[in-house]
Amino acid sequence: MSYSLNEIEVTAKKAARGAGYSWGMAEEAGKAARWLCIQGQEGCATLAGFLGQIDGQDLSDHTPLTLSVEWKAKSTLCPLTSGAALSDCAADLQSGEITLKEVIYPALLMPFAARAAVRLGRVVALECEGARAVTNGAELSLDGVFPTRTTQVVVSLQAEMPAALPRHTRGTPTPEDLATLSKFAHRTYAPATEESRLLGAGAGLSDND
Repeated sequence: MSYSLNEIEVTAKKAARGAGYSWGMAEEAGKAARWLCIQGQEGCATLAGFLGQIDGQDLSDHTPLTLSVEWKAKSTLCPLTSGAALSDCAADLQSGEITLKEVIYPALLMPFAARAAVRLGRVVALECEGARAVTNGAELSLDGVFPTRTTQVVVSLQAEMPAALPRHTRGTPTPEDLATLSKFAHRTYAPATEESRLLGAGAGLSDND
């Protein structure tokens, strides 16, 4: 079954929030999942897998300690916080490559590389484990498969954009991935109060007999 990009973005956003991210970062996650789906990639599966792995951990342990030539975290690097930082530090790519060490679900960096490409008006490439993703912001060229964890991702500027993948207008997450995202999203819902239960029950406790 296919879903609109808006539905995917909203669900992904709520899922990230339910996993402990701020609403601002959760919004980034929603946009990232949407962008991946536009490029024909498994945005929902990638985010669901990542949130399942990061769940219950201290998110600050996965934030880059420094934003120099080589980025590291206390633990593995989070692709969402690292990606947002990469977008903000896009201008640094004009001085040379940026290397991100020990990244989990590095495919989630692709949408942020796309944003960096737009900011610079350039083409940006991500390389890891023999796989290579290149984007000009709107399009994606992909060679190989990005792993769920890699020792490093090298980010660099490129002279030209290779042939791009077809773009999509809807996403097709599996029921399992959608259920995982919905499980995280459910955490954002306020628990029912006695008052809300009564309002939702129509007559409530009134006795009309």
